[in-house]
Amino acid sequence: MKRKILVVAAHPDDEVLGCGGTIPRLAQEGHDIFISILGEGITSRYDSTKEADEKLMKELHAKSQRVAEFLGAKDLFMYNQPDNRFDTIPVLDIVKIIENLIYKLKPEVMYTQDGGDLNIDHAISFRASLTATRPVKGCPVRELYAYEVPSSSEWSFGQFEPAFKPTVFVDIRETLDTKVKALQLYESEVRPFPHPRSPEAIRAIAERWGSLVGCEAAEAFKLIRAVR
Repeated sequence: MKRKILVVAAHPDDEVLGCGGTIPRLAQEGHDIFISILGEGITSRYDSTKEADEKLMKELHAKSQRVAEFLGAKDLFMYNQPDNRFDTIPVLDIVKIIENLIYKLKPEVMYTQDGGDLNIDHAISFRASLTATRPVKGCPVRELYAYEVPSSSEWSFGQFEPAFKPTVFVDIRETLDTKVKALQLYESEVRPFPHPRSPEAIRAIAERWGSLVGCEAAEAFKLIRAVR
């Protein structure tokens, strides 16, 4: 049965790092995939937001559009919340963005950041996603999952709750190459091995999760809630 699926990401590249193999698989299966990127993804690299190069920001966002198309997403929604500064704005602002998307798209399934990540934007995105998907009558989201982001989830070393403890795995043997190629479209975000955002590490992570569940490569997710 065809389903509408929303992937919520705090920054450009989170959608690839967390779901870059699952998105193309779901698209190939005929589902409608929508991606939302909440933050502008670049200003934290400067001493002040005023120093950030608007041209570089536009280039990064253009890459996000190419990545969404490459992965097979039906549409991409981008916002400009302050990079690595989600804690400086009301959480309600993030909640409203997600709520409005849910109202507009009516997704049955949603993937979002993990709440135990080192990155503050990821943690707030998780909390906002939980709030926006409160299981009140009329909420279309029946399944909510959290995904890991290499270089953020594991670098918290389990010190923040809720720690990432996956319970659902998606076989991405056929789409692992797509995930790696999609990440490489974000040239500025890729790092040389042994950094977790290197192509070699991305493959190793997928192969590790796959080995745990009996397949060649997998992405791992934490089921937050499912209503059936």
